[in-house]
Amino acid sequence: MRPYSRISTTTYCSAKCIVTVVSLMASGITDSSLTYHLQNAKAHGVTKEEIAAIITHATMYVGWPKGWAVFRLAKEIWDEKTPAATEKEKYQNTIFFPVGEPNPYGKFFVGQSYLAPVSTEQVPVFNVTFEPGCRNNWHIHRAKSGGGQILICVGGRGYYQEQGKDAVELTPGTVINIPANVKHWHGASPDEWFSHLAIEVAGENAGTEWCEAVSDEEYGKLK
Repeated sequence: MRPYSRISTTTYCSAKCIVTVVSLMASGITDSSLTYHLQNAKAHGVTKEEIAAIITHATMYVGWPKGWAVFRLAKEIWDEKTPAATEKEKYQNTIFFPVGEPNPYGKFFVGQSYLAPVSTEQVPVFNVTFEPGCRNNWHIHRAKSGGGQILICVGGRGYYQEQGKDAVELTPGTVINIPANVKHWHGASPDEWFSHLAIEVAGENAGTEWCEAVSDEEYGKLK
């Protein structure tokens, strides 16, 4: 008896497609062969949310340059635009990751933000989306050792700023490594939506210390 005889043909085929996609991704192969296997994965029932989680998880091991190349291909293949009645729905049609629901940490933000889990196993990854003008408060990722956070911009335009330094513009593909114990903030530009993946770096006695809001005067200096 074959080991996969008790699972459906569709499930087996989708699993085989996923293994092939990750293998090609790890090898840095992003030609028509990868496109074919991504299309095959979709044809065998792999959803947009599932492929996003798979690619995100694999990226932690193969590196962001390879991961971003695969994301761009997958976005074209899973181009599932839906009728959009609201600005949130219109923006959702432009990005690969789900916008999610209103952020439960909203009290630490100026303006409206949203949170969507992308991967909750091994390395938790969340997509955080900011409406235009929205930004989080100044905050610090405390840790005795290790710790910090990684931001990967996946849509729109935003900013990241460390205390005492100029703000850095964030556009799709920008990666920000935030050290532990550094005061900073991040959020959308004044006139555009913005999304980034947030990846917490494991650390000893790690936790977030929320501070004061980014004032309108500070934020108004951005272009």
